[in-house]
Amino acid sequence: MKKLTRRNFIKGSLTAAAGIGITATLPRRAWSEVVGANDAIRVAIIGLGGTRVRHKDDGKSLSEQGGKGSHMIPEFRDTPGVRVVALCDPDRDHLERDIRQFEGSKEKVDTYVDVRKLLERKDIDAVYIATCNHWHALITVWACQAGKDVYVEKPISHNLWEGRKMIEAARKYNRIVQCGTGARSDDATQKAVKYAQSGSLGKIKLARSICYRVRPSIGKVSGPQPIPPTVDYDLWTGPAEMQPLMRENLHYDWHYIWNYGNGELGDLGSHFMDEARWGLGQKQLPKRVISIGERFGYIDDGQTPNTLAVFFDYEPAPILWEERALYSKKDVKFMDHFLGVRQGTIFHCENGYVTDTWAYDKDGKKIKQFVYEGGEGHIENFIRAIRSRKPSDLNAEILEGHLSACLYHMGNISYRLGKKATPEQIKESIKNQPDTADAFDRMQAHLAVNEIDLTRDMAVLGPWLTMDPDAEKFTGPMSDKANEFLTRKYREPFVLPEKV
Repeated sequence: MKKLTRRNFIKGSLTAAAGIGITATLPRRAWSEVVGANDAIRVAIIGLGGTRVRHKDDGKSLSEQGGKGSHMIPEFRDTPGVRVVALCDPDRDHLERDIRQFEGSKEKVDTYVDVRKLLERKDIDAVYIATCNHWHALITVWACQAGKDVYVEKPISHNLWEGRKMIEAARKYNRIVQCGTGARSDDATQKAVKYAQSGSLGKIKLARSICYRVRPSIGKVSGPQPIPPTVDYDLWTGPAEMQPLMRENLHYDWHYIWNYGNGELGDLGSHFMDEARWGLGQKQLPKRVISIGERFGYIDDGQTPNTLAVFFDYEPAPILWEERALYSKKDVKFMDHFLGVRQGTIFHCENGYVTDTWAYDKDGKKIKQFVYEGGEGHIENFIRAIRSRKPSDLNAEILEGHLSACLYHMGNISYRLGKKATPEQIKESIKNQPDTADAFDRMQAHLAVNEIDLTRDMAVLGPWLTMDPDAEKFTGPMSDKANEFLTRKYREPFVLPEKV
């Protein structure tokens, strides 16, 4: 493969507009031809990403490493019967970085800045989507319309309405659409969920999803920042509202800006909320939701909360989300845990509890371990379903992804409609939910040791919102305002259509 230099790459940027790859394209398969059992499945990676990393020397300056899409390239390349044939990202630096993964190989890989040009390729069988959240739904629909199967990363959608459009597209165009909640293909997690469901510890009383993970400040800027010269900002923004860059880092930190991301609840929370709903066996939305939280500990350009509790009113067992991004206390560099769990889901049962790795009795004694023993991974599951053409073969089919995505959308909507409240007002609102009241008490204690006083720096109390699970719309008090958050205004020409 001809070595790609930065000069040649930037000089070749016109290929992005034209959709011409860095290397020659592969022979094209007819649109109607079904992939055979022995055919190589040709995959395109869309969204390579960048993750900010703080330098250890000063703890402040940042560098950027490859994101999820970048890391998944070798995962697909190492999967038998799969060929990676194209990469796409609106940042040419990301393309230049990741095309190097193919240096020294005989693989022909094209690069694209504009995803629409990539989707015109008739020889691409499937796409892997790891873009910013606000792009997930539109690319999924476009890919289905173009006759391609889809693996879309979590969170599968940026708003609740988008998920139904993705399901409709998958059904209409007979596409295989896998969601990136890979725990469903992890055999240790499968064992844990099955054990919790078995009744060995009695009935499940509560599913608690926890994410205690440090998230540093994203910084504060005084005005619009320059767009990196290697980025096509129009394509990066896509269906979202066009806004100036009002944060230090274009990449990754979009997670904490509502225009593009869904906060921690929609990021790592996608995994844990999905596991909770899976374990409870729920196939619809909860009837009510309430949220409590705020962005505590620093003043920065982030908009989403970094401390949050959300109660999802399922019967007979609810789901409770708990999120913390600050250390266990000020100037101490380690995180809290709850029953030994910092990130994961706990199924509280009548006679004990179950985590991803262990089952415990009422006294907290370990009684059964869940060990990973291999088996079919999430990508392998996706590829097998492509060959069988059976959506039922998928461990995380798009409908499952949508139902779990609705949870974090509902929680975020309650938060965004909330108002500052005193601890007394918060306790009054949740007085009939003892688990939520306990979570709030622990939240308040955690913030206090971080020198945050909720009587002064008040938390946001979201309203109780009632959901019609069949219509997937809010009803009752504040439903008009809540339903405005179910979708968004899409920016031309990147519009997700009513009819897919």
